[in-house]
Amino acid sequence: MAFELKQTLKLTQQLIMTPQLQQSIKLLQLSRLELVDTINQELEENPLLEEQSADNDPETEIIPEIEDIKVEPKTKEITGEGDGKEDFDWDAYLEDFGPMGVPYQHEDTDAPPFENMLTKTSSLSDHLLWQLNLSRFTDVERRVGEQIIGNLNSDGYLMATPDEIATIENVEPAFVEEVLVNVQELDPPGVAARDLKECLLIQIGFMDIDSLLPGKIVENHLKDLETRNYNNIARKLKVSVDDVQQAALMIVKLNPKPGRLYNEERPQYIVPDVFVFKVGDAYRIVLNDDGLPKLRISNFYKKIMGDTENNGEEKCKEYIKDKMQSATWLIKSIQQRQKTIYRVSENIVEHQIEFFDKGINYLKPMVLRDIADDVEMHESTISRVTSNKYMHTPRGIFELKYFFNSGINRIGDLQIASQSVKEKIKEIVRGEDDRNPYNDSQIVDILVECGISIARRTVAKYREMLGILPLSKRKKYF
Repeated sequence: MAFELKQTLKLTQQLIMTPQLQQSIKLLQLSRLELVDTINQELEENPLLEEQSADNDPETEIIPEIEDIKVEPKTKEITGEGDGKEDFDWDAYLEDFGPMGVPYQHEDTDAPPFENMLTKTSSLSDHLLWQLNLSRFTDVERRVGEQIIGNLNSDGYLMATPDEIATIENVEPAFVEEVLVNVQELDPPGVAARDLKECLLIQIGFMDIDSLLPGKIVENHLKDLETRNYNNIARKLKVSVDDVQQAALMIVKLNPKPGRLYNEERPQYIVPDVFVFKVGDAYRIVLNDDGLPKLRISNFYKKIMGDTENNGEEKCKEYIKDKMQSATWLIKSIQQRQKTIYRVSENIVEHQIEFFDKGINYLKPMVLRDIADDVEMHESTISRVTSNKYMHTPRGIFELKYFFNSGINRIGDLQIASQSVKEKIKEIVRGEDDRNPYNDSQIVDILVECGISIARRTVAKYREMLGILPLSKRKKYF
């Protein structure tokens, strides 16, 4: 067997993504908030990119081609018609806007101080530590109490064992148990419990009731209480079913997650990317550009940095060309992103016109390929466009992906969108008798009467997706 060297020619095809294409794809799948963060980051890093003020006419802004960029020689004066740069003192500009920042000048106004406008909600730890410091604890007890409070989760449950806390604070586990009992007496009731049973028992201990039945039910029959098997509880405790129901009524009023009262999470409001308005008999689509910085190429910095007298002239030219190229690509990518979102949204409205006119029951089955074929784009592009994008319509705010769903056969070889079937199941459950709710088989029969053919396991799957409890947990006895 001999080894030898040979030269051969091989013709292959390879897909290479240019940096501009990669940036366009990246921007396309960003949400609105992520896009604003990306633009603000580029504004900080690229001196040739600036935000266009409302006074500028966007029609006069032209994005130059990279090949047309020329570095002009510096003169003693930088002049221009109405540009305000005559006899520009660059040293004074740098002095005013250097590392020290912009000088702040205080103006006397009737507005309240800015500090008074800032608010901070009290967290669960802050609330408990405040009570702990007001209580008569020794230094060691306070230190252990702080360790207990520091190991509570957002629901108010203790996530560390007394042995672990005792090891950290170098005390006995029995001492930690004593401090834990005192911490559990703080507000909110049920805090610092180790499980649901202990949490409910603590709250029952704060209740001014003579009956011991609620405590016995929580202590020994929590599983039967969850399944609402009141007959079994009554038989084991040798009491009437009415007494069990009354005790259960008190238990359901307790808070299983006391720490949620001091949850620091604030609601996140959705800002739609597209508005759909009905004008006459037609629907008009408007892109939401509010809050998105309008970008342009900075002629000011392009002229200021055009210094051919410096020894680093070539480096300056390369720097300007690189930054100009980056700024141009970003502006064009954002414009292409907005244009693509508009085309896809327009096509969605055309496909789902009956939904906008008549409601959820008329939502049509639709897949990504339906839109991709109409706008002549790839399905992956449509998937990126519809991710984390929202549409404000006369019927509410919907994610663009909401309009894409599979079809379910109706009686008569017609199809209905799966989302419409889910809405129908919600209507059926909403209108049922609380004391005698429908099981999954009965829901199937009702859907068949409505002309929808669906299996029982599909109903169970949709019910779980909608967060609807099964029959045993929906039934109410009082």
